[in-house]
Amino acid sequence: MKKNVLIIGAGGVARVVAHKCAQHNDTLGNIVIASRSVAKCDDIVASVLEKGSMKVPGSIKAYALDAMDVAATATLIRETGSEIVINVGSAFVNMYVLSACLETGAAYLDTAIHEDPAKICETPPWYANYEWKRREACKEKGVTAILGVGFDPGVVNAYAALAVNEYLDSVESIDIIDINAGSHGRYFATNFDPEINFREFTGQVWSWQNRQWVSNKMFEHSRTDDLPVVGQQTAYLTGHDEVHSLSQNLDVDNVRFWMGFGEHYINVFTVLKNLGLLSEQPVTTAEGLEVVPLKVVKAVLPDPSSLAPDYTGKTCIGDVVKGTKGGKEKEVFIYNIADHKEAYDEVGSQGISYTAGVPPVAAALLVASGEWDVKEMANVEQLDPRPFLNLLNQMGLPTRIKDEEGDRPLNFA
Repeated sequence: MKKNVLIIGAGGVARVVAHKCAQHNDTLGNIVIASRSVAKCDDIVASVLEKGSMKVPGSIKAYALDAMDVAATATLIRETGSEIVINVGSAFVNMYVLSACLETGAAYLDTAIHEDPAKICETPPWYANYEWKRREACKEKGVTAILGVGFDPGVVNAYAALAVNEYLDSVESIDIIDINAGSHGRYFATNFDPEINFREFTGQVWSWQNRQWVSNKMFEHSRTDDLPVVGQQTAYLTGHDEVHSLSQNLDVDNVRFWMGFGEHYINVFTVLKNLGLLSEQPVTTAEGLEVVPLKVVKAVLPDPSSLAPDYTGKTCIGDVVKGTKGGKEKEVFIYNIADHKEAYDEVGSQGISYTAGVPPVAAALLVASGEWDVKEMANVEQLDPRPFLNLLNQMGLPTRIKDEEGDRPLNFA
């Protein structure tokens, strides 16, 4: 049984991860939080202690760490006895942290695909460009590496696997819909790292259609759905991590990702993009300073973690899965509703961070118990979804299903 957790990162998602690890420290053991800013880590530690999140008396400590320094990360893993590493730092550090886990034997969990700062929207499937190249190394060394175990990617992958395994005989399409119907009251802000957020939408939009990769432009295609709780919502076809693993691991003709955007977001995004302010390529100012426009925009926007106190409203994220059952056409919508204020009251983060931060802790618990300690690299849809979704039901992210039988909670006990 694995114990002791190292959390990489100190943003809003890391705060959720820390609180949830603390709530289960009787199983997970000691908790370490590390990032370049030890002050941010100290703030998370203080939050955990202030809210009394520790289930049993235990250790929670903060460290300064450059996660791109593989040797330093490996040293910290060894010195703290961490057997599970939850990487919720920037997507730029994934391969470095994974390397440290391969060196030390610690289990590796992340919530997003690795990105090269100098490249946007590489050739799909994206996992094949970086993480999947380490599959054999993980298997040879018996290192568990679970990729993309946030909400999307992550929980939606488990929803897809559940639908394929239990609700349909054949599946024609998986459409993942991500709606944030909340409001933070700021003129303009992103719900997670602005640099990563904008990079998702400035390049090509890749989707899996008719068993081949199709490229579109951002905001080129939309759909409007009447969704539970949040009502009528418009979402736009965009590229996203889970499309790149689901298309390869499940026998499905079509996999698409749709994200909701308001007109104000689209207008501001379009202006920034057309002015060249979302470029990841450096430019030189009239004063001879070299700057990256995208990093400048990130610097002037609100820190996503600062949005939490004033956030209201709910999110609705789930999978519309279509296919056949018993020779008849069938459609299911497997989804979750999360509340921004409830998330803030519990852990001090907004709902987007909450939905991303709870799942890796559920996965860590399954690794600790051995159920998901698979000793190799896996995406979430390759693992048994039932114990994962059962834990999420207990940890604040309940699963519901809507089909011809109605709209009801899904229980897996």
